[in-house]
Amino acid sequence: MLNLRETPRQRMAISVAKLPLGQLLLDAGTITPDILREALARQKTTRAHIGEVLVAMGAVSRDDVLRAVAQQQGLPYLTRDELPSSVPVLKNLSPKYLRQYRVCPVAMEGSSLTVATSDPANPLLQDDLRQALGLQIKLAVAPEDAILDTIERTYGAGAASPLQRIVEGIREEGVAGGEGEEDINQLRDMAFEAPVVRLVNLLIENAVTAEASDIHIEPFEDTLRVRYRIDGILFDQEAPPRRLQAAVTSRIKIMAELNIAERRLPQDGRIRVTLGGRRVDIRVSTIPTVYGESIVMRLLDRSSIFLPLEKLGFSPDTRRLFERLIARPHGMLLATGPTGSGKTTTLYGALDKINSPEKKIITIEDPVEYQLKGINQIAVKPKIGLSFANGLRHIVRQDPDIVMVGEIRDLETGEIAIQAALTGHLVFSTLHTNDAPGAITRLQDMGCEPYLVSSVLHGVLAQRLVRRICLACRAPHTADLADLRALGIPEALDEPQNLYKGAGCDQCRGTGYRGRTGIYELFVINEDVRGLIVRKAPTGEIRAHAIAELGMVTLREDGWAKAKLGITTIDEVLRVTQEEE
Repeated sequence: MLNLRETPRQRMAISVAKLPLGQLLLDAGTITPDILREALARQKTTRAHIGEVLVAMGAVSRDDVLRAVAQQQGLPYLTRDELPSSVPVLKNLSPKYLRQYRVCPVAMEGSSLTVATSDPANPLLQDDLRQALGLQIKLAVAPEDAILDTIERTYGAGAASPLQRIVEGIREEGVAGGEGEEDINQLRDMAFEAPVVRLVNLLIENAVTAEASDIHIEPFEDTLRVRYRIDGILFDQEAPPRRLQAAVTSRIKIMAELNIAERRLPQDGRIRVTLGGRRVDIRVSTIPTVYGESIVMRLLDRSSIFLPLEKLGFSPDTRRLFERLIARPHGMLLATGPTGSGKTTTLYGALDKINSPEKKIITIEDPVEYQLKGINQIAVKPKIGLSFANGLRHIVRQDPDIVMVGEIRDLETGEIAIQAALTGHLVFSTLHTNDAPGAITRLQDMGCEPYLVSSVLHGVLAQRLVRRICLACRAPHTADLADLRALGIPEALDEPQNLYKGAGCDQCRGTGYRGRTGIYELFVINEDVRGLIVRKAPTGEIRAHAIAELGMVTLREDGWAKAKLGITTIDEVLRVTQEEE
């Protein structure tokens, strides 16, 4: 029998609600003052929740933290044994929703439903359930693994998946699609059939739920392969049968307003959808392959938009230097790195930091990924002659204070950007280079005059994205000596290094990683460097000067610092830097 009535201890918890979690654990005797002080010091660096920091330190268990959270919120705490053997099945509450939000119904009393959750601080949970069910919602706190086990006992894991059920409902005849013109009408009709519509919607919905950045749909001789890129890594997913390739492709092309009759040339389009109240823009790219059209869909979640600089993973010193550079009234600042390294996100964060009513900011991008409030944004359209260079030429006539150019791709764009910086504008842009000093050589290789580059360039930020260790399964790990040698950081070899690694759990899909953060290399240009630029010094010499004389922190050094803090692993740092360093 569940006891959901308030106990005297819980009534007392209400009176002390909102006390800091660390203080509650200290008062309960779970931790000592010394442990709390150490955890608070680590929290300032990692910016993680104090409970997560204490668990990572091994000072408390996750159950200890949840009990304290329940006390802090004035909620009942349910152990695994106190959860029901099976949850009440409600019409508007799907098992997928329960698993995704780690919540399960516990007891129904009249028009009031009590639900157990492992995240009672989620401000949307009660409102979502109240609107979906039309009931009064009461919360209780329970361990996440116990909640998931309870859900599985009720709904089971062996039933056919949603995708399999949809596929079973699609007729087999006529879905393969031919190559002739006569098949276009048939494909169009197929693309509008309800099962095909539901199938494509499911692929997109699952990707959004998994927090994927891209969906890859690739046809091969006998199979259709579907993969999601999650935290920068591709993972295979359940895929429709090969016979549905033409129908799925046609449906996606119709949604993206592409020509379904054109199968021989690449095409690009865009889809806008709303899922669970979240607006998601999808960039669609198709290319013809031997076995049909390969499709990649880039998911741009409007609800996340961009992160402020404080949450991008900058070390305090690097962030202070970077904020000093973006506060200058004129000059040029470049962000460099490969595609998908977060350059645009960093520049968006910079624009957000310095945006104010007194400044006019204009961007020209290819494409505009997110719309920023109070900023004029232009999308490049080469087909009508609106290139980076042409657009930038007109932007400077709009009297802007700050200009962001999506990418400097050629000499013409580089020269106009430099001229804009020379005439009193602050210019942000990106380049594809391996490290920060390499941006100087890249501009010179394009044909930009060294004396002009030295006059306007104030700094270059090189960056990469590394996966974060999953906090739910993070555990101490002794670093491998070979990895430490490969990292090339002398201090790493001085003594045994006790780092962290994810063991793999349901929250991180068994990878040991969840989410990403940046590692950075900020190269600040001073007078000595300007002299090196003017005399066309090679990249190696400029880099050596930046490290020895300016104290530039390299990508690997920043990655090593984050590995020591338990944010990422040496494997991740080596994965994204080993070819560049």
